[in-house]
Amino acid sequence: MTTDGSTLYPIMEHFYTLQGEGKYTGTSAYFIRLGGCDVGCVWCDVKESWDADVHPKMSVEELKNIVSQYPGDLVVITGGEPAMYDLSVLVNALHSAGKYVAIETSGTSDLVGNVDWYTFSPKKFKAPVNEAYEKASELKIVIFHKSDLAWAEEHAKKVSADCVLYLQPEWSKREQLLPTIIEYVKNHPKWKISLQTHKYLEIP
Repeated sequence: MTTDGSTLYPIMEHFYTLQGEGKYTGTSAYFIRLGGCDVGCVWCDVKESWDADVHPKMSVEELKNIVSQYPGDLVVITGGEPAMYDLSVLVNALHSAGKYVAIETSGTSDLVGNVDWYTFSPKKFKAPVNEAYEKASELKIVIFHKSDLAWAEEHAKKVSADCVLYLQPEWSKREQLLPTIIEYVKNHPKWKISLQTHKYLEIP
């Protein structure tokens, strides 16, 4: 197991809050947002995360010590695109602190690091790797247009039977798309709706 606490990662931000989306909605969680992204979604709400070079680097030991001060068990590694990096050192350190580690990724890179929960949110801007379908604990498809529902089904065919399936309206289109998504889930009950509840709650 790799546990070198001096390993550095570019960190855009880190904070303790509630998970707003997907399976663990409403759960207390420490978020670690890595800088750097090779996908570039046009509707990304954290475009400032894309350039890794503009964000300060923090050591695994620093991150572990900060996260350990908070009582929540869940740690979410997000971005940017966190799977661009070898996360094994960070994940191992968080595990040693007794944390449950989730990642939010577009699945465009093979993951290095043994996370506990793999949120796979594929994007049209860059194709995912095959491994993403195998590892996915939850498939979260952001719906920007009605045509994305058919696109979501294509991805759903490729994940395991125990992968949880979510449709999430893109925030700026939520009022327009939610009625369609609600009806779709009622008619296709294998899907669930994920909402960005942190935005409704006005928390980070």
